[in-house]
Amino acid sequence: MYKVKVHNSCSCMMKSGMAEVLDFSTEDEAEKEAQAMLEKMQSSFCKKHDFVLNEKFGDYEIYIKPRN
Repeated sequence: MYKVKVHNSCSCMMKSGMAEVLDFSTEDEAEKEAQAMLEKMQSSFCKKHDFVLNEKFGDYEIYIKPRN
């Protein structure tokens, strides 16, 4: 089982209806979903945050960080 997790959810994340944790049967599916989520966040969220995608042992984590 492979996961996509979002850490430090912001109000845009909560309003988007996107899940904070998703499970996938293959690493490829998890990677594709993580990339799609990251692109959506970067293009449609309020621009007050930066988004960082990390891969660790086939799991993908998206961190939401305040912009400096």
